[in-house]
Amino acid sequence: MKMAWKEMKKYKMRYTILGSIIFLISLLTLSISGLANGLSQDNAALIKNMPEGTFYMKESAEENYSFSSLTDEQMNDVENETTDPVFFSIQMGEFSDSEEQKHSLAYVSSTESDYFPNVESGEIILDQAFQEEGFEVGDTISSELLDKDLTITDFRAQEKFSHSSVGFINNDDFFEMYGTDTFQMAFTPDSNQTIDELSGFSNSDFLNTIPSYSAEQLSLNMIIVFLYVISGMLFAIFFYMINVQKLGTFGILKAIGVKTFTLFKMMWAQMIIITIISLILAIAVSQLFNVLAPSGMPFHLTMNTVLLSSAAFIVIGFIGATLSGIQIKKVEPMQAINQGGA
Repeated sequence: MKMAWKEMKKYKMRYTILGSIIFLISLLTLSISGLANGLSQDNAALIKNMPEGTFYMKESAEENYSFSSLTDEQMNDVENETTDPVFFSIQMGEFSDSEEQKHSLAYVSSTESDYFPNVESGEIILDQAFQEEGFEVGDTISSELLDKDLTITDFRAQEKFSHSSVGFINNDDFFEMYGTDTFQMAFTPDSNQTIDELSGFSNSDFLNTIPSYSAEQLSLNMIIVFLYVISGMLFAIFFYMINVQKLGTFGILKAIGVKTFTLFKMMWAQMIIITIISLILAIAVSQLFNVLAPSGMPFHLTMNTVLLSSAAFIVIGFIGATLSGIQIKKVEPMQAINQGGA
């Protein structure tokens, strides 16, 4: 470690450049990770807030909840074969405020359960985003699909679906609005039970049935993976170039009895120092942005994501530096000395 630090101080410019590049890549990776998590919450917080379990929809709907409609017989099968099921429906729609301005939202209706709020007829519970827009408890809203106004009784944090805020309404109001008398889906905390004519989905599988969710997350995750690969290649190329310049030095050190493993430890120490300093700065900037980001921006960076990303950078940096150091093992003392020291 002492030898590694001395060399870094001697050639501080070259290590500062590498550290700056790693800082920018790690900051970009954390930012995209925060964006991916934020978009995931904005697209499916309603589902992600629910416990692990199984979602059921009609098999003929072909994994599209909009086309699913459970019959009374299918609902009875779910009740008989699972524990504490809840039936619910989701429909995209809109409403008008007191000034006749229209707002889009996802209407949600369900049977009584602990997973969704219970709402009386003529009432609505909205996502907290509407409160930030100026709506208050007691305000009334209207819909062209309903003959009566709905009174706002409460707000709930982080209730989003398909990039729209959610509004929870009573079953009778929902059925009247959409001309139906049944529910689209069922949820149970049980593991996947096979039920005739119904398709069962785990939480993660059900998320992928939401239009745009899987494509959106796949695109962002691919970018993150490529950034990890680029960071590993940077470490490999950087340390390879440095090691080529130091072959003579390595030869002299080997000639006086320094073991190859000791030289590897020096290189690993330099990699760890550079990576940790870069990550600390990147994490500080990303967390500051997480706090200062506008409330409407879908950015959500958790500490778990930060720790996993940091661990990934350290592991990838270790692999890249190690691959570049294979030439250290192969160097012959006399041959390297004849090439001159660094």
